[in-house]
Amino acid sequence: MKQLLVLILLTLITHTSLYAQSEATLRRTIDQLEASIEKEEKELSKLKQSKASKQKLVNSLARQIEKRNALIAARDKQIKQLGKDIQTAESRVGELSENLSALERSCAEMTREAYRNYRQNNTLTYLFSSSSTLEFVHRIAALRVATQHREKQIAQLYNTRADVQAEREKLTAKREEVAVAKRKLDRQRTKMREERDLAKATIRQMSKKEKRVQQSMDEHIKRLDTAIAELRKLTKGNRSGDSFSSTTRSLQLPVTGGRVVRYNANTAEIVGTKGANVNTIYEGKVMKISRNKINNKYDVYIAHGEYISSYANLSAVSVNKGDKVLRNQKIGTIASMVNPSTMEVEYKILFAIHSPSPKVVIKASNLFK
Repeated sequence: MKQLLVLILLTLITHTSLYAQSEATLRRTIDQLEASIEKEEKELSKLKQSKASKQKLVNSLARQIEKRNALIAARDKQIKQLGKDIQTAESRVGELSENLSALERSCAEMTREAYRNYRQNNTLTYLFSSSSTLEFVHRIAALRVATQHREKQIAQLYNTRADVQAEREKLTAKREEVAVAKRKLDRQRTKMREERDLAKATIRQMSKKEKRVQQSMDEHIKRLDTAIAELRKLTKGNRSGDSFSSTTRSLQLPVTGGRVVRYNANTAEIVGTKGANVNTIYEGKVMKISRNKINNKYDVYIAHGEYISSYANLSAVSVNKGDKVLRNQKIGTIASMVNPSTMEVEYKILFAIHSPSPKVVIKASNLFK
């Protein structure tokens, strides 16, 4: 039984520690995003005042909208955590208040009983009515025990009152924290709508050339091609997942519940829902995991024999470099991205398949038939 109690205590301590770490991590994320947004706001202000190209302004607005969207998600999560804290605090205050009421009733009854006994049979009468010395000593000991019990009850009463007050103050602070977080959340949503409207208006004024430059996915493709050129050297002779070939067809989309919105040769732009899983299309080996320094999103590269599949724009990754993965195994979670045409936040990845030779192009549109 003792071992069980120790185990339960350790579990509670560990859970509390992990929750505290999670809360601290979330607060750091919020602080970093707010600092980054503040920095971007200064850059935006300079761009608006200068004669910089509309394309630069839209790019900056897109980055800012993406950051605000991440901050809104973090604030939402924080408010949910605080809501759970408030429920716990309310429950604690309720329990302590019940204990306090019971103690107050007990102490009141004890006081009334002591007063009645004093009126009817005072302490000296109680002691000197003893029939023997031994009984006299026993009665003194009994009075001491009764006194200690009363003192303990009174101390417990005062301590419980202090605990109730402390918990109520914590509860008030948590409620105020939620109110502040909600106000900040509303401000971020308002600013994001304003920036989206400004970006849309700017896009309407952009020339055709600027609009072509604006296509962020095309820019990402160029970065992926550079990484693939280096990976081809590493995958030469690779035997993990070597049953994959250019004739493999009817594979599942790498996004759970996703749909393709655009094909471009060996790439597919796939949209999904928030939190959707990103899965490997075939068995293979994780060759590389990189992180985009601009948007803080992940790109994963998997070798299937000498073929390589790439998955760009993941918010989280659940595999490590060197891991062997199975077909349709989860490798991460889809991330958000601002649509450069509508400036709306979407959840999407850029998937691509690469043959061992850069001269041979496998059409992504043929893979998922």
